[in-house]
Parts: sequence; C-alpha cells; structure tokens
Amino acid sequence: MELEKEVRVRFAPSPTGLLHIGGLRTALYNFVFARQHKGRFILRIEDTDRERYHEDAEKNILDALQWAGLEYDEGPLVGGPHAPYHQSQRGYSYRVAAGRLIEDGHAYYAFDTHDELEQMRTRLLKAGNPSPRYDAITRMSMRNSITLSSQEVDRLLAAGAQHVIRLKVPRRETVRFHDLIRGWVSFESHGIDDQVLMKSDGMPTYHLANVVDDHDMGISHVIRGEEWLSSTPKHILMYEYLGWTAPKLAHLPLILSPAGGKLSKRNADELGIPVSVEQYRDKGYEPEALLNFLALLGWNPGDDREIFSLEELVEAFSIERIGSSGVQFNLDKLRWFNQQYLRTKPPKDLADPLLRHVRNEHPDVPEAYVVSVVSLLQERVTLRDDLISLSRYFFEDPSQYDADAIAKLKPEAPDYLTALAHTLERSSEELSAVAAESAVHQTAEGLGVKPGALMFPARLAVTGMTVGPALFDSMALIGRAVCIRRIRDAVVRFEEYIHAT
Repeated sequence: MELEKEVRVRFAPSPTGLLHIGGLRTALYNFVFARQHKGRFILRIEDTDRERYHEDAEKNILDALQWAGLEYDEGPLVGGPHAPYHQSQRGYSYRVAAGRLIEDGHAYYAFDTHDELEQMRTRLLKAGNPSPRYDAITRMSMRNSITLSSQEVDRLLAAGAQHVIRLKVPRRETVRFHDLIRGWVSFESHGIDDQVLMKSDGMPTYHLANVVDDHDMGISHVIRGEEWLSSTPKHILMYEYLGWTAPKLAHLPLILSPAGGKLSKRNADELGIPVSVEQYRDKGYEPEALLNFLALLGWNPGDDREIFSLEELVEAFSIERIGSSGVQFNLDKLRWFNQQYLRTKPPKDLADPLLRHVRNEHPDVPEAYVVSVVSLLQERVTLRDDLISLSRYFFEDPSQYDADAIAKLKPEAPDYLTALAHTLERSSEELSAVAAESAVHQTAEGLGVKPGALMFPARLAVTGMTVGPALFDSMALIGRAVCIRRIRDAVVRFEEYIHAT
C-alpha cells in the first residue's frame, strides 16, 4: 500500500463497560498498522454519552491496553500535540463545526419533543412504514428550523428551548466511498436518517465528534468495526460539507459466535466464552497468545504460519489480507495458542503463582523445587493456573486415588508394588529418572512380567492419577523415600479395595 502522508491511526473506545475482545482486535490492527508504517497510534476516549460513562470503564480500557502491550503514542496520561484526548473536553470544536453546517444549510435545529417524535413514529408505522425515521420527508412535518420561520427559530433559541442539531441529508443522492477491505461501497441517501449531531445537553453524538476529531488530529486511516459501516455515509457527507478530505477507511469483519450471529455478551455467556479482555486476563491467558489469536481472527498472512510475536505481526500485517466476512470465535483455538506460548517460556517465569500457592501450606518448599515441577508440567498446561491443579502430588501424598483407575487394578497389583518398594529400598543413592526406570525393569524381570504391568499401578500409587508427565522423571523429583512411603501406603489401600470387591 502506497501512503501519501504520515500514518496516524486511532483507537476510540467508549468507556461504557469493560473492553470487549473485539475492541482489543481493533486496537491491535491499528497498532500494528501504525508501527509497520512508522506512524502514530492514538488513543481517544469517546465519552460524550455522559449517562452511560463510567470512570472505572475508562480505567479498564487503559489497563487492558497496558496488559496487552499496545502502547499508544498520544492519548490520556501521555498527552500529545492534539490534546485533550477526551471528547467531553473538546466541545468548542464540535460547536464550531455544527455552526458551519447550519450556516451552509447542511444542518438544522430541531425542537421536537419526545412525545412529538413518538407520535411521528406511530403515525409512520400505522401508514405501513416499518422503519420510521426523521429524514428528508418526515422533517417537513416536524418542528425544526426548516419548517418554522426564522423569527420563531430565533425566539426559541433565545428562550433556551430544548433542541438538537440534525444533519440535513439530501433526499436523492448516492453516497459512495472506497473501503480498503470491501472495495467500493454505495448507500442511497433516501435510506439515511437526519442524524442528530448535537444533543439537547450540548454534547455531540459520535458521528459529529469522530469526524471533527479525526480531521483535527490528522487521522490518515480509520480502521474500525463493521458495525460502523452503515454510519459511514453520514460521515462522508459531513466531510464533504465541511470541505475536508476523509481519511482512508477500513471496516473490520464481525466476530461471530460459534452458535451463529455476532458474539454478544449474552450468547457468549450462554456458551461459556469470556467477552471482555479483563476476563481473559483474570483467567490466566497470556496477552501474547490472545493478540496472536485475535490477529488471525479476520486477517491471514498468506501462508501456513500461525505463531506470531507482536514484532512479527508488525512486519507481516496488511489490511489487504483482512477478509470482509464474519469470523467465528473458537475458544479451543485460543487455548491452543495459549498452550504454545506457555511452552516457550522459561519455567522460572511461570513458577511464581504456583510458588505462592504452595507456600500457603508448605512454607519451606524450595523455589528451585517448584521450578523443577513447572518444568515437568509445562508441556501439559493450557493456562498458568493449571499448574496448581496438576501439581498437587508433588507437594503432598495422594489423599485419594482415581476411582476408575482403582477399579482396573489387577489382583496381583499390591504384590507388584511391594516388590518395587523392595527394589527401591535396596539403594540409598539419590533417585534419578534412570535409576527409577531401572528399578521398574529389575522388579518386572524378577516377577517375570513386562515393565508395563508395573507402570500403571506405580503411577497410581505415587501420584494418585493415571496421567501426567513422565513417571520416572516424576519419581526422581519426588524422591526415593517419598516414593517408597507412597507405594507402601497404596499397597494397603489397594488391598483393602481388592478384598472388598
């Protein structure tokens, strides 16, 4: 893609709730595009909806971007040449733009009350209009500066009458623009409503504010979600009326629920899929894995690669390779990505949560021992917290055994384990994985059975489980004395079970 000027992109979330993973994907695409072209990534807080604004939601957005490693160049906390970066603090620019649109005949004052608007909608519905709206036709029967005399308009404004400012959308016009993902897109203006630009509380709507701010902040490319595609013709008209050049546009595909439709909070909850970035952080997902997964949720590199660091995404990314069709969310695939990233980390980097957990009950456990446990389990975990649930037997004797596994024990299992305990007791050396394997083979040979006949009851006796990392490595880490004690305890309990059945 050839660029004519400096790349300046923005992520402009509304702080009305927790940051959605779809929002994080939008931020990611903007971030990597800016970094790839040595441009600027701007964070702008669109907080003009004061009824729905939550200070905690804004903090959540900032925290989520920091956790994900998407550092912005301009925005709240860091400032920049186009401050302030909160729309609620940029009212003067919006009033000036709205005034220009009114002066040039492209916008108008509307004094309609809530009841009058409801009456209009009811009238249109009864007349067979399934989508009643305030537009080029209905505006002529409403109370606005088009239908009222200029003297009446001046009187109402002077009296402080409640009003909004609406965009005057032409009745018969084709609004056409080029989307970097979808190609040329056209809308007929008869299907577009006279959008409110300034609300009765003096705050701008998203539509006016984002056009003004994108112009004032020199935004070169707007990369945003598909849900804004239908609003774009209103924005294009405003750029035209204000005499400004619109930025290049790219509307990202929807993230779809596995059950179909957009991945909303409601259907995600029903399917057990987290939707906020905070939920993924709290559940122990790695930020690099989540970004990698989201990057491929709509974009493809053109080859078979799946694992990308953030730096590699910056190098490989291109808007042209983003598809226009919705992409289904796959939690299993995300878990796979997380597993891959965990496998690449040094065991010491993963040990802290497990160490804190274990020391609540075993305060003297050495850190080096915990790191060794992590090293053995690392290939088997999907989330960091899995280390806690999978590692219990490394720190305490099994209090119970897998019931299905005990049911599969052969009657001679206690004798096999007794023989294995004797073999282990004959040596006082530190137990290594090689020595543990040798002990099992020696015992099996003495019993006249294959080593596999001992492996199953031995694992169950030592760990209480039927699956886990390599048995001999586990026995070596647990230690000879503990293995012998657990095997002898298991013999008693296994015999009790076998005799009972």
